[in-house]
Amino acid sequence: MYTGLLHLHSFLRYVVLILVLLSIFQAFAAGNKPYTPANKKVNLFALISAHTQLLIGLVLYFISPNVNFSDMSNPTTRYWTVEHITMMVLAIVLITIGYSKSKKAVEPKAKHRAIYIYYTLAIVIVLLAILTMKGRPMWNI
Repeated sequence: MYTGLLHLHSFLRYVVLILVLLSIFQAFAAGNKPYTPANKKVNLFALISAHTQLLIGLVLYFISPNVNFSDMSNPTTRYWTVEHITMMVLAIVLITIGYSKSKKAVEPKAKHRAIYIYYTLAIVIVLLAILTMKGRPMWNI
């Protein structure tokens, strides 16, 4: 079960990355253009895929042999126990806030702006998490 979930989690990160980047590019390019149903679908699919990734990640977090609260002196253990989950949850919270603000906004420009700002902040946090993982194997959760 662990291995299957780990592979699913590893594959789904690319889906999340593609959808979030697509949302950011659409929002950036939109300017004053209308907020179309296609924009809403891409943004919603990015949100759903991020939340799905979070749920799979939480299951992995609780069954992973690499999560160990008693060995915080080891940088790899500390990364998987504290840093990874904190940064990823923060990124997903930002995606959720961005989608919510976009949904509540009245003007199309405000909708696109909310997606652009919050989804970009989320992707920056994800990239920072990847950079702080330097030297640690990506497939060990």
